[in-house]
Amino acid sequence: MADTTIKVDPAVRDRLQELARDRGITMRDLLTQLAGATPTKEELAQRREETKAYVEEHFLGRPYTEEDEKAGEQLWADVLSGRIGEVQ
Repeated sequence: MADTTIKVDPAVRDRLQELARDRGITMRDLLTQLAGATPTKEELAQRREETKAYVEEHFLGRPYTEEDEKAGEQLWADVLSGRIGEVQ
């Protein structure tokens, strides 16, 4: 594999070196991990569609609607705000 140079600010370089050192890996390995773990917009869209299809098949038994999305967003907002307590 041929090496290449990526130009970044010294502060970014130093941060990457620190992160790699903390993990006990090289900066090359750190960047490889970051690139592999960060999905593209297309990958995120594919995940969303796969998740939607799974929810429709296994939980809803019908198509996922805009109302379902709004209800999910409201539920998440309630959890984050503390309006919904711990599940026991």
